[in-house]
Amino acid sequence: MINDASIKLLQNNNVLKGTTTIGVVCKDGIILATDTRATMGYFIAHKKAKKVYKIDDHIAMTIAGAVADAQTVVEILKVNSKLYKYERGEPIPVNAAARLVANILFSSRYLPLMLQAIVGGVSNGKSQLFALDPLGSLTEEKYVSTGSGSPIAYGVLETEFKENMSVKEALPVVLKAIKSAIKRDAASGDDFDVALITLDGGYRELNKKEKEELFKN
Repeated sequence: MINDASIKLLQNNNVLKGTTTIGVVCKDGIILATDTRATMGYFIAHKKAKKVYKIDDHIAMTIAGAVADAQTVVEILKVNSKLYKYERGEPIPVNAAARLVANILFSSRYLPLMLQAIVGGVSNGKSQLFALDPLGSLTEEKYVSTGSGSPIAYGVLETEFKENMSVKEALPVVLKAIKSAIKRDAASGDDFDVALITLDGGYRELNKKEKEELFKN
């Protein structure tokens, strides 16, 4: 059984919810977006926190929660992704990468890792997005948001996001969602990062100039 200490950790909003991360599935790839503010209660600990990580050219992961736990899981996933490619001669499928993260979280369920994650990417001509909670639950989604800014982000996504949008079509919707969360959620803010993974172009993050142009619109 999960002990009382684990339950209290899972209920601690400061640990799990002080951020905004977003992921959406498009017909030609996926978009992942995060804010860059790291908080400790009411204290802004960092204004340029990294919350989206490239795992391979076709997979990325967003993090929310305890930084040490999150970075450890990211590194485990990176290493296993490389090992899979070395042993099998092909990139790890997105669903397999997400299942690995789920297994890591589930194996620590009696003393949970403080991590909510989004794993997304493209493989076999298909875009996929998975949401994971600290106990290892795994769900495939068309769009998802985590963190304290997620209710605000969901308001935008549920109103404006449509299935089978292209990355180009969905990008303004994702930017509107992250901008709304940054404006209204005290634990989200400072800046934002956006990662695109497309079927024909692989992984790339928007540069500063691209973000500034998008933020103006």
